[in-house]
Amino acid sequence: MRIITLVICITILFSCAVSKNKSINLYHAEWIHGSADCKETKDSSIQVLKYNYNTWILRESKCITYEAPFMFFFIGKRRALLLDTGASEDENIAPLYATVKSIISSWEQKTHAKVELIVAHTHSHGDHTAGDKQFKNRPNTTVVGLELADVKSFFNLENWPLQTGSFDLGNRVIAIIPIPGHHKTSIALYDNETKILLSGDSFYPGRLYVKDWQAFKLSTQRLFDFTQHHTVSNILGNHIEMTQIAGKDFPVYNFFQPNEHPLPLSVNDLAELNQALIKLGDKPAKEIHNSFIISPL
Repeated sequence: MRIITLVICITILFSCAVSKNKSINLYHAEWIHGSADCKETKDSSIQVLKYNYNTWILRESKCITYEAPFMFFFIGKRRALLLDTGASEDENIAPLYATVKSIISSWEQKTHAKVELIVAHTHSHGDHTAGDKQFKNRPNTTVVGLELADVKSFFNLENWPLQTGSFDLGNRVIAIIPIPGHHKTSIALYDNETKILLSGDSFYPGRLYVKDWQAFKLSTQRLFDFTQHHTVSNILGNHIEMTQIAGKDFPVYNFFQPNEHPLPLSVNDLAELNQALIKLGDKPAKEIHNSFIISPL
């Protein structure tokens, strides 16, 4: 009888572990992608996709902003981390704080544990920081500043951009990898639990706008080197601008994107970018690839 009871307990525990580790296939995810007539759309202003039991991916509607930025939300034992706040200040238009607060409230009810909310950014461009206004002066919430000094100080990155830092959410460590080039404050983040690598606007299925060519080359090499020593499940950027047709992007300022490229990119895609930058050398040049376009400013 004791053996049977033990087997049942082990089975229950194993089932819970499988449930916690189960995640969706992001290559098959369906995202809100705007409408031919936004006045008639029934899409929500913010799409919430639950990746697994403690990870969420959010997207702002293209009918609100053609940028349609993605945001990422991780919960650990003590802290919750929101990466980016989108392009809308007005909570009546895009209620990001209410959306995130709802996820946290549900989590706290289930776990009977309070978590502190940290709001940080992959970089400081306005289409990823406008929603900060909704989170400032909220209880139990910290919003990381937008200047490079703020980012370096908060994540203890004294040797920028060569130092890889870490941020513990409570039994969930996020690696912080400086990758300036698109923007001087750009960082990548790697979740040791899901093996997701967030690459911001530096690498995504779209037009990779490069402000500082040399910094971008070095950052891409450093990010690729990181992937050679860490398992990566998905590389996720902040936008989708490519179609499902290889090498073809959607027009800029476009509010309707049917048949989008999948959000995830792979380590092989990153290797392709890295090799392309090496071959281009010191002279910035536009180059079209199947899943991204190198676009120096």
